[in-house]
Amino acid sequence: MNLLTELVAFVVAIGVLVVVHEYGHYSVARLCGVKVLRFSIGFGRPLLQWVSKKSGTEWTIAALPLGGYVKMLDERESPDQIPASDLPHAFNRQSVGKRIAIVAAGPIANFVLAIVLFAVVYASGVTEQKAIVAAPPAQSAAARAGFQGGETILSVSDANGSRTEPVRSWSDLRWKLLATAFDQGHVVLAARDGEGTYDFPLDLSQLTGKDLDDDFMAKLGLEAGGNTLKVAAVEAGSAAQHAGLQAGDQLRAVDGRTVDSASTFIAYVKAHAGKPVRLTVARGDAGQNTQQTLTLTVTPTLQRDAQSGEEVGRIGAALAAQAPSVDVRYGPIESVRLGAYRTWDIAVYSLRMFGRMITGEASLKNLSGPVTIADYAGKSARLGPSAFLSFLALVSISLGVLNLLPIPVLDGGHLLYYAVEAVTGKAVSDRWQLVLQRAGLACIVALSAIALFNDLARLIHF
Repeated sequence: MNLLTELVAFVVAIGVLVVVHEYGHYSVARLCGVKVLRFSIGFGRPLLQWVSKKSGTEWTIAALPLGGYVKMLDERESPDQIPASDLPHAFNRQSVGKRIAIVAAGPIANFVLAIVLFAVVYASGVTEQKAIVAAPPAQSAAARAGFQGGETILSVSDANGSRTEPVRSWSDLRWKLLATAFDQGHVVLAARDGEGTYDFPLDLSQLTGKDLDDDFMAKLGLEAGGNTLKVAAVEAGSAAQHAGLQAGDQLRAVDGRTVDSASTFIAYVKAHAGKPVRLTVARGDAGQNTQQTLTLTVTPTLQRDAQSGEEVGRIGAALAAQAPSVDVRYGPIESVRLGAYRTWDIAVYSLRMFGRMITGEASLKNLSGPVTIADYAGKSARLGPSAFLSFLALVSISLGVLNLLPIPVLDGGHLLYYAVEAVTGKAVSDRWQLVLQRAGLACIVALSAIALFNDLARLIHF
């Protein structure tokens, strides 16, 4: 069933993105007076075809749904077969400005789609985790900034305070810090605790390109807090059972320190193998006034971690975390504005990440292919409409950015030709275009091969 969901979600996602991208080319071409011969969704053998009586365009749905194209009248392809009356409507006869507009319309359509999708998500409302900070590790950037745990972050400002953006959820905070981390500067986080609102200067300069590939929030010492941790199960004969820990117990503190993060608690236990640890737990039903607070002493046993191979402490208990959430909803105008900002930020981040991959500052493992896209399409579809629309917006932005890269065979390569023509007054020669097309095709094949390898590596975990 999951495989079917992934396939359906993948086909829907790719179909929508391709139709929007190609319709951008098609609509601007028609607006510029260019005759469109074929509008194809997919490649290969046609499954469905019809011809528009009004425009004469042949509309096609083909067997291989991984892309599409718009074929325009161009006398360079068949100069002897074009009637003289149609020559003014040939793509190559248009001014360089019109050709730039037609080629750029596809990626622009993808960006517009992303703005609309994000706006729909923001306007309909989403439930996200609150931006509450867990107690940070000692000597981390968050600890040096003054965070102790339990603070709710309200806004992010640059170092000089010239730009302040509100923080509405944990994912919102993560994205704002990610966008800032590329500059490797400082930010000021305004946060509220039980006593008031304070500023916390956070140093991002320690982050490297590899950190941005991984969990950079953990590197900073920032982890979502405010969670309610309950014991989901206790292994028979484990240290947790010997200490008297029971399923349903709510963890309040460890060695006197408040605990509201599962990963922080697990890391603490791992680091205290063979050492007694005091757990403060709440047992019973608070609603029925039967809840009592207990202090249990458990000694983690030394075991080998299956992933890292290191000797760590374990108590033999499974945890369930209930995160505090917030409903984020915006008005129509604000939703469009935020959708535009989010689209811009993601597009800029994608370009920066691609640049880092070229220079070797970021791993090529960040490239993903159709298998990963299908996987995330299925997962987001199962999470609900908002998650799927957000995923669709992200992929639409990626498609737009990819097509604007100055690689021949992509829209960006053609735009580069036309930019040269606009500056020099001369079109790039057919010979040079052929050479560059081959080089561009080689680049695309190489990128596709790397993306497919990454897909397979994630799939079979090698």
